[in-house]
Amino acid sequence: MSPPPPVSDNTPIDTDIQHLHKMGYAQELSRRMPLFSNFAISFSIICILAGGITSFQLGFSSAGGFGIGVGWLIGSVFALIVACSMAQIASAYPTAGGLYHWSSILGGRGWGWATAWINLLGLIFVVASVNVGVYLLFTQLVLTNIFHMDVSKWGLWQQAIGVVIITGSQGLFNHFGIRLTTKLTDFSGYLILVTALVLTVAMLYAAPKLDFSRLFTFVNNTGDAGGGVFPHYGSSLMAIALGLILPLYTITGFDASAHTSEETVNAQRTVPKGMIHAVVWSAVFGYIMICAFVLAMPDVTKAAKDGGNVFFNLLGGLGIPTWLKFLIYIAIVLANYLCALAGVTSTSRMLFAFARDGGLPWSSGLKKVHHVYRTPTYAIWTVVVLAILATLYSPAFSALAAGCAVFLYISYAMPVAAGFFAEGKTWTEFGPFRLGALSKPFAIITVLGSIILLFIGTRPPNDILDNYAIGCVVLLILGWFLLERRRFKGPPIGEAAVRQRQAEIAAAEIAIER
Repeated sequence: MSPPPPVSDNTPIDTDIQHLHKMGYAQELSRRMPLFSNFAISFSIICILAGGITSFQLGFSSAGGFGIGVGWLIGSVFALIVACSMAQIASAYPTAGGLYHWSSILGGRGWGWATAWINLLGLIFVVASVNVGVYLLFTQLVLTNIFHMDVSKWGLWQQAIGVVIITGSQGLFNHFGIRLTTKLTDFSGYLILVTALVLTVAMLYAAPKLDFSRLFTFVNNTGDAGGGVFPHYGSSLMAIALGLILPLYTITGFDASAHTSEETVNAQRTVPKGMIHAVVWSAVFGYIMICAFVLAMPDVTKAAKDGGNVFFNLLGGLGIPTWLKFLIYIAIVLANYLCALAGVTSTSRMLFAFARDGGLPWSSGLKKVHHVYRTPTYAIWTVVVLAILATLYSPAFSALAAGCAVFLYISYAMPVAAGFFAEGKTWTEFGPFRLGALSKPFAIITVLGSIILLFIGTRPPNDILDNYAIGCVVLLILGWFLLERRRFKGPPIGEAAVRQRQAEIAAAEIAIER
């Protein structure tokens, strides 16, 4: 018999910690997430029961069945290309707040600083938009249908109170540790798959006939034909482009796998897998589900005129037992709630990582980790407050959804663009996951697609985002050149900078253990 292979002295967690030290950071967060949990947190934020339902009308009220049957596929392929481009960088640099760190290493500290703010804004929009969706779903599906309450006169104040309660409770769950949050997001992964399957079967069961030609028939539903969700556009191409907000709002937030890198075991391999699998399975199951919505419509022309109520009218008309319908209602609301819960987790890690490198004027508090729960509690509650404020400034769901897609994909494109120029030059250290010959073509598609999305996402009725976009650019330029260019040092880059951090790393890990 041949002798057994030698046993390494290092466990995967030891290797993870050594790699983190090599990048100049201490292991302060609790590293316990396996592959499924890393996948589940991105899968939960993507949540086809959130974007696929609450923004369904954005696809159908623009290009009709074509916006669903073809538009979803176009958006999904683009999202997968972006995820693969990000996964390659995440495999090399698995840190919390990944995008900011990647941009700083590959494109310079100014580029990284700008990426951090744009990514943070997009993540805030994720939590804000989904929680507005949770409120709307809860009032329409649960309060109205199950408890027969009249909420027709409820307005902004009721929504604001509801969002405060919802977001505050998500902050509490995150406060008390990644173990609790991981269990909830793991459960969310199963809940999304089961509910999507049941909902799909129910829709197909209720369908008057399975007319698959609906999924490939283009109808310009902008204007009154689509219930006024969009103003009328005479251009068919513009109508199709507007419909892409549906898949790109839904399949976003997968950077959560990267933001939780420092809490993930075997991160260099696990994070890329978690990110890509989350996009693939969301795209597949989401496509089947929303296609079932179109096939179940008794009359596609009348359904289009329902606008924002198209899904609710469909769901209410399902010929299935009442008890099952009520369970579907509750499952949809719960899945959306857990989607935003995972969003708070991702956003708080981004904020924590940026503060750890002095990216914020008030960084000293935001970079603190609770010695018992091992969570960045100050960052968590800051995210809660910012998400609530975002819903007060822009209470309209469509604007929040478009803002989420636009700002996140722009922040995704920024480190990818930096990597395009740095690969093989200043970027010579790679992780186990490589794109090889596809790296530069994927980077070009990512950047060009994100620019197109910026144009689409700021068209009426979401032209309020012009204010966000213009204000963001102006503040970033002024903030960098007037304030941060001299103050902000960025992450530790190079052996000398990392060596200077070693004493701080040791002190931070001793302090958190005590």
